Amino acid sequence: MTTETPPVLLPVVDIHGDRREVRDRLELLEALINAPTIEPFYRDDLIKVPPRHEVYAWQCAVEVCTTPRTTGKDLCSPHQLHWLQTHREQPELNRYTYARTTGPLHCTETTSEPADCQLCPGRPVTNMLRKLCQRHTGRWKAVVRDNPQADFEDWLLLQEALPSYGQCRAAVCVSWARTPLGLCATHEEWYAEEGRPGGAALLDHWWSHEQAGRQVLTSCGDKSAFRAWCSRVRAATRAGQVNLRGLPPMVQAEIRWGMITHAARSQHTDWPLQWLQRIVDVARAERVASLFDEHLPESQLHRRGRLVLEEIRRHLQQVYFTRTDSKELGYIDTEHFGIRFRHRLSQFDLTQVSQRWLRDLLWDHLASRLDDPAGSRSNTPFDACRRACIELSAFLTLTAPEGGHDQTLLDGDHMKRFVADHRNRAREGLPHLGVIHPTTKKPTPVTDVSLRFVFNYGRLVLRDALDSGEAAKIGLSPAFITALPHGGGNGVAERQRSPFSDEVARALADEHNLQQLVADHDSHNRGVRDIWETLVFSGRRCGEVLNLRLECIGRYGGLPLLWHDQTKVGNYDEAIRIPERIYQRIRARQRVTLGRFEERHGRPPTKAERRKMALFPSHIRNPRATQAISYTFFHTGFSGWIDKLDLGSVVPHQARHTLATNLLRHGAGLHHIRKYLGQVSVRMAEHYAKVASSEVEDVLQHVWVSGPGSAAPGTLIASPADEMSRAEAEALALDLSRRSTPAEGGFCTFQPVVDGGECPRKLDCEGCDRFVMSGADLVYWHRKREQWGSMAERAPDDKTADYLHSLFEPTGQAIDGLEKALAALGLLDEALALDLRRPQDYFGRIWSTAFRATDLAAAADDGLLDGWTGEEA
Repeated sequence: MTTETPPVLLPVVDIHGDRREVRDRLELLEALINAPTIEPFYRDDLIKVPPRHEVYAWQCAVEVCTTPRTTGKDLCSPHQLHWLQTHREQPELNRYTYARTTGPLHCTETTSEPADCQLCPGRPVTNMLRKLCQRHTGRWKAVVRDNPQADFEDWLLLQEALPSYGQCRAAVCVSWARTPLGLCATHEEWYAEEGRPGGAALLDHWWSHEQAGRQVLTSCGDKSAFRAWCSRVRAATRAGQVNLRGLPPMVQAEIRWGMITHAARSQHTDWPLQWLQRIVDVARAERVASLFDEHLPESQLHRRGRLVLEEIRRHLQQVYFTRTDSKELGYIDTEHFGIRFRHRLSQFDLTQVSQRWLRDLLWDHLASRLDDPAGSRSNTPFDACRRACIELSAFLTLTAPEGGHDQTLLDGDHMKRFVADHRNRAREGLPHLGVIHPTTKKPTPVTDVSLRFVFNYGRLVLRDALDSGEAAKIGLSPAFITALPHGGGNGVAERQRSPFSDEVARALADEHNLQQLVADHDSHNRGVRDIWETLVFSGRRCGEVLNLRLECIGRYGGLPLLWHDQTKVGNYDEAIRIPERIYQRIRARQRVTLGRFEERHGRPPTKAERRKMALFPSHIRNPRATQAISYTFFHTGFSGWIDKLDLGSVVPHQARHTLATNLLRHGAGLHHIRKYLGQVSVRMAEHYAKVASSEVEDVLQHVWVSGPGSAAPGTLIASPADEMSRAEAEALALDLSRRSTPAEGGFCTFQPVVDGGECPRKLDCEGCDRFVMSGADLVYWHRKREQWGSMAERAPDDKTADYLHSLFEPTGQAIDGLEKALAALGLLDEALALDLRRPQDYFGRIWSTAFRATDLAAAADDGLLDGWTGEEA
């Protein structure tokens, strides 16, 4: 489904009297900014951010370096170049160790606020190494030129302080002037670049006059032009500062609140302060009254600057407008309800629904969903409802009387025409009337799937209005609503996904192809191959692998286990056995994720941070690595890989079907598959494993109970719930799976008979303690019970009947035990439906796979998963 980022909806000035005026908004923002929990530095006109601020840090990550970092990095330019060179020479050196052990580097350029000369208060430093102003720097160079052995400290004691030139004449500047012209170094350079408006200049060789103690004269042809330039010039960019001087109070408050709310979010991007300063400069130059002013030229901002501006506007909308206001403006904000969906902006734009009555019904339906205590797990229903109403709105605009704006004129015929038109579009592959692709801005074609979404969710919105009485209140005909059918009624058959064919499975497992997946579709090493192989070998749902936590693996009793959440069925902290190959691959991915955290923050994560970190963290709005990459990100790379391999229609979820089918083929029971894949029922396991009737027989034959001749008839011999050691499981597999022979109603495990010898009991299996019964024998023994019961009823006297009942009692206990075992495993119905008069005739083909030790130990073996390649194990 396609979604679009909503446009800015907030007006500059209220045009309706029932909303807050601009002055009220300013007072509201100021009250929020002055709250005691807000850091004080946000309230100054010159916002000076602490060097190591958690969100807006601007100083180099090297502990001993005070130089500002370069944009997009956490190191200054010299240290960034030095780190790249050092890392090439010492690949084993990590970023965290480098930041702690390297020393300071000489930096000749800096954008930080120049400090005062250590001799002349009020004069800016031009030599950062010596901390001297321009005048004293020249004097020291002259001394060194005459006497290279001169001592700097001795020379320093003999120098006198020079008078300051005052602050820079630029209205927004807070730096000291560098020369008698009255401008700092940056503004003096900009003044020259802009053609020196007003003609202000210093005399040639002015410094010689100053050294001789004579007055330094300046010339200015048009002082008013010079003063005008000083009043409008932008502020010099300084590291760690956002200069708000010269902005209206409203814009200042909006910038401050945008910075505060961005820093308070747990999921956010890094905002270099230069981006914020650029927004301030553009707003000041255009003299706008608010960041929502239509005269604010966004074209003067680069792409990321525009994203910053959009986020600030969204934060302000949540303050300026209530739920009711958002309904009037044509959007709904989930954060007004305290909800934020993952990988989704909080606002849903509804303005494409042009009919006001339909838009209001849509808003009311979405609001009721958000107010529901049960909540919604994803944003899919919200996007789908919006999409359905947009499509209906576009059709009504074209065909309905008065463009559909008067709902009282609509009846069932109008809805039937919409249904017919949309079905025709789905059949012919024609484009939607209203829904467009967010990137190409072109209408997307109607498909069978999109048709079902439009019908089902459009029906949901309208039926909700009918049930609540809102439709009757606005005069909307019930016939119009009921004419919209259910989406499943369009005659489109739903096809189940099939396992990978042998050819496809081998291609997806080929090492060369897997390397191509990394090289072409995961160039930044986000873990696409690791996700894919984990899906294949574990059979997890895609979301369960994408959302794995950093500490998701461990060894228990020497066996590697994977801990994950099966949120779809409500199972949390579930563990499954995984192959050693996947265990080692996840270990390597853990090191990559930790290394990136250390590279970003210059320190290892704490224990609390490690517990919250994702194994495959997103690189967007995710400073603490707690947010996993989205399914869209993974599927984009995976589908591009499939297209290059030319394998046809292949989706990641088929790996789950493939594993289930191959588990069954290699001897696992449906109860094993259900437990391993985390499914709610055996029926769902059948859906994934593609179980045929003959395979159901195999499953039933895996349920064994002791025979009537044993000390405890009906005792379950092998069960996935049994707790046994691997050695015990192997012994059980040997005795039952490879050392048994079919007998009347079950299996004989007496080794001399298995080896071909004569039975000492003359084939009296029911009285032998070496006789066992399987699930496939249940109907057979039910008939035996009926036969013995009939014989007892026909007995000549009660004594004979009691004797017959006692004789058959051990067999009855065995049958009862077999039924309980089958019921506990969810296989009783299948066993009763398996009507075989001689079930032992069907058993010969399963002996090579029945009762594998890995099945009985309830742990997946490495070899068990090799079947995904399409080859027989």
